Amino acid sequence: FAFSQLSQLNQIMKPICLLGHMRSITQVRFNRDGDLIFTCAKDPHPSIWFALNGERLGSLVGHNGAVWCVDCRWDSKKVLTGSADNSAKLWDTETGKCVLSVDTNSAVRSCGFDFAGTSAMLTTDKTMGYKCTILLYDIRQDPAGQPACQMLVPESKITSAVWGPLSRFLITGHENGDLCQMDVRAQKVIRTEKHHKGAINDIRMYKDGTMFVTASKDHTARLIDSYELQLFKTYKTERPVNSADISPLRPHVLLGGGQEAQDVTTSGAHVGKFDAKFFHTVYEEEFARVKGHFGPINSVGFTPDGRGFVTGGEDGFVRLHSFDNDYFDFEFE
Repeated sequence: FAFSQLSQLNQIMKPICLLGHMRSITQVRFNRDGDLIFTCAKDPHPSIWFALNGERLGSLVGHNGAVWCVDCRWDSKKVLTGSADNSAKLWDTETGKCVLSVDTNSAVRSCGFDFAGTSAMLTTDKTMGYKCTILLYDIRQDPAGQPACQMLVPESKITSAVWGPLSRFLITGHENGDLCQMDVRAQKVIRTEKHHKGAINDIRMYKDGTMFVTASKDHTARLIDSYELQLFKTYKTERPVNSADISPLRPHVLLGGGQEAQDVTTSGAHVGKFDAKFFHTVYEEEFARVKGHFGPINSVGFTPDGRGFVTGGEDGFVRLHSFDNDYFDFEFE
């Protein structure tokens, strides 16, 4: 009897709740192996967690403001963070020590390592008279904090940015809904498309780099080609989409969002639509929802093996889910 109860429990998809932040979660990332989770929030201490059991490995202490973005190098040895205290920092994952700190003119909105892990990309906000800027740093050199190259963005500010295939260019999402390919080294915009009517909150690349998914305030997420910025698919919801990701294992797209954070106190969880939603990649139809958060979901991500997912919300919780057998047996009809 005890064994049958245990087997039933194992079939239920129960999340592990990670509570280490006192403010809203801003971004959640896995390393390439999927055994570490990197989280940052509107508090100054990004955290690193073990994905197996949700135990906290440690916090990165050094920022003095909200941390907007975090990224991990392919070998998991270095972590990059960008903060509202007008700085970006490079950390040693094993010791938690800051090995490089870079000061910027305004808040760092997005950051990322390139394919080889030798260059770091930062984008800064358009504020206090400063224009939005893209900065590239060569982290192999003895760090003096000087960018290898930089590029001013005179138009709408960048709200999300990722490296393109093989780090040949950057793909940037803007506040006005523009989507651009930028060659920072050549100081030029390669291509611009406008697939969204609202700000692009998040961009996530597929595992092979051939396509990516965008999440926007216009209540949609879109699947787009990396090379030509051609629109493939559109996933429509009834609330702003803050984050999206593509499954590396099955033809599924995960969306997270909900009612605007400033309006949350006036509505219940069922009204705010704070569920994580699953769409079929090809058919564009929603087939599942997962409840749990008490506020908007700000960041989502599949595990690198596609056997689970993580969500980070305005409530300060990070919820780590492992899919049960029903998910792998499910076939969309």
